[in-house]
Amino acid sequence: MRCEDAPTLAPHRRPVRQPVLLRGEDSALVRPYLLTPAELQQRRSQHQRRQVLWLAPRGIDVGPYVMHAVGATA
Repeated sequence: MRCEDAPTLAPHRRPVRQPVLLRGEDSALVRPYLLTPAELQQRRSQHQRRQVLWLAPRGIDVGPYVMHAVGATA
């Protein structure tokens, strides 16, 4: 059998799909470092609470100055 007589296999042709452009409004992805003011305040409060708990066993008293909505004296 010669090369000219051998059957040729043509690759299956698929139509070229046009790339779909994505809009930011259609995506559910959110940048995690962007916080609302309420979330930012919550994180700051949590950070302050953790800082107080970290400093307390080391003998450093930094607060709180208001305990259970009653002013505390230092």
